[in-house]
Amino acid sequence: QLKGYDSRILVAQVPGGMLTNLESQLKQQNAADKLDQVLAEIPRVREDLGFIPLVTPTSQIVGTQAVLNVLTGERYKTIAKETAGILKGEYGHTPVPVNAALQARVLEGGAPVTCRPADLLKPELAELEADVRRQAQEKGITLAGNAIDDVLTVALFPQIGLKFLENR
Repeated sequence: QLKGYDSRILVAQVPGGMLTNLESQLKQQNAADKLDQVLAEIPRVREDLGFIPLVTPTSQIVGTQAVLNVLTGERYKTIAKETAGILKGEYGHTPVPVNAALQARVLEGGAPVTCRPADLLKPELAELEADVRRQAQEKGITLAGNAIDDVLTVALFPQIGLKFLENR
């Protein structure tokens, strides 16, 4: 348990919330004694991943990969799905190029994403709007004058959106 000032945190470039998560992950694996190794591994993972900024969610991705590297005893023996996503370009461009050998391993001969990743998603709004209108009609729900507001409510809250519209 770290309390007060600890220069290892600055050297490892670890934000406070990330530190708490690391401690928790290591305790769950009965490996709290490996914290120093993980802190040393974080800057190396970050470099391999193109010096991505350590903000949510990328801080957790870097931290988790550092923990995996330390606990398996081999760097990148296990590559987390999210780490692979960064190497594939699914999180956008990194400040500097990622580790080329690691990227090639993850891509398995494929090509990285070079465009804006969201541009690869198919448009869903028209289909969702038709679905919400159909369900509203079946359930006798009157949609708002500007139905797109209700469609967005269902899109943002798929578990309870229609129930909310039904009971408003």
